[in-house]
Amino acid sequence: MSSHTDAVLYDHPGPRARTRNIILTIVFGLALVALLWWIYRKFDEKGQWAGSLWRPFLEASTWTDYILPGLWGTVSAAAIAMVLSLIFGLVFSVGRLSDHWWFRVPSGVVVEFFRAVPLLLMMFFIFFGIPFLTHQPMPPFWAVVVGLTLYNGSVLAEAFRAGVHAVPRGQSEAGYAIGMRKSDVMMEILIPQAARAMLPVIVSQLVVLVKDTALGYIIGYTELLQLGVNTLGANFGNIVAAALVAIGLYVLLNASLTFFAGVLERRTRRSGRAPRVPNIADGTDNSAALAAVDGGVAEPQG
Repeated sequence: MSSHTDAVLYDHPGPRARTRNIILTIVFGLALVALLWWIYRKFDEKGQWAGSLWRPFLEASTWTDYILPGLWGTVSAAAIAMVLSLIFGLVFSVGRLSDHWWFRVPSGVVVEFFRAVPLLLMMFFIFFGIPFLTHQPMPPFWAVVVGLTLYNGSVLAEAFRAGVHAVPRGQSEAGYAIGMRKSDVMMEILIPQAARAMLPVIVSQLVVLVKDTALGYIIGYTELLQLGVNTLGANFGNIVAAALVAIGLYVLLNASLTFFAGVLERRTRRSGRAPRVPNIADGTDNSAALAAVDGGVAEPQG
């Protein structure tokens, strides 16, 4: 079955196609190397590879005073915003899937509104506008976290909703057939499968969230861009070197997030959780419906 499917979905390249692919790979590889060499030479002409510009990164004070505090600001804001965004997305995706219009319509308005507002404008409003209502200054940390939560949570709500719609209808129908309520079907059957199916989209949005913490420097939040690039570069006159180090840290941080998501995806696929099955008082045989929910084959009742 799988070999037939592979043959339909993917036509294996012949000798000419393989030769063409090899040639194109070499050409693009050489072009990439040439581009990197040109960038290196341009920076070298401006003296950006001078040892004096990179020497501060060999001193512990550079890391303890600038880079690590900035990295901690980025990680802490991103971590809290990730958790809140996932909760926000889950709650409002369920709201948009509700049968009750008084819950579905407001949820849709909230999601569409915060998806439409630019994140930077949202942070500005939270940081400068909320104090007019509360008569208390808004901490930059929470302005960044709330802005990230509202925007990315709205995007994740749509991702969850799309994932639920992508689950075959027979899954929910089988759950109803064995006496499960809609809330049980949603939480035990649809959302777990939707989360697994949409995991690449969720991870991509969380990576965007990590990078968007850099917008916090506009409102004075001390994160990696402000401390590790602006402040450090201004103090040592090595803005390009500081930016390259910060880029490396962002890449490492997002690569770690992607790796963790890959491990989580493999674990969830190996250990899929079966839904809870309510007791049927009338003694009806529900093995066929349960098999449809699990995607397996019902064992014969003996």
